[in-house]
Amino acid sequence: MQINVNTDKTIERHAGLDDHVQTVVTAAISRFAEHITRVEVHLSDNNSQKSVDGDNRCLMEARITGYQPIAVSDHAASLHQAINGAADKLKRAIDSALGRLYDKRNVPLSQAVSEAADEETTE
Repeated sequence: MQINVNTDKTIERHAGLDDHVQTVVTAAISRFAEHITRVEVHLSDNNSQKSVDGDNRCLMEARITGYQPIAVSDHAASLHQAINGAADKLKRAIDSALGRLYDKRNVPLSQAVSEAADEETTE
């Protein structure tokens, strides 16, 4: 599973930030790692646009084999809180999506994802 970190011009990207994102995302979704090819993480600081739920935004998009990409975002007062919040949301969203796929096919999860990928390539 590849994790790509992207920042806007208002956030200074450094190795510590990349490591934090890698650690949080991996911890949140490691149980789905065999089904996820890539996670895109977009970090931004909306200082110019004051909002009630915080200036920092984290958007995460997971690419799942045989399934549509799943995207979530979180706003918070600090960047670390936004990253943690988005990772939790992503975990729940993937669990829900893959759970529906499993329920629909009534087969083991890995087989359901594999069958969904086969259907997608034949369409």
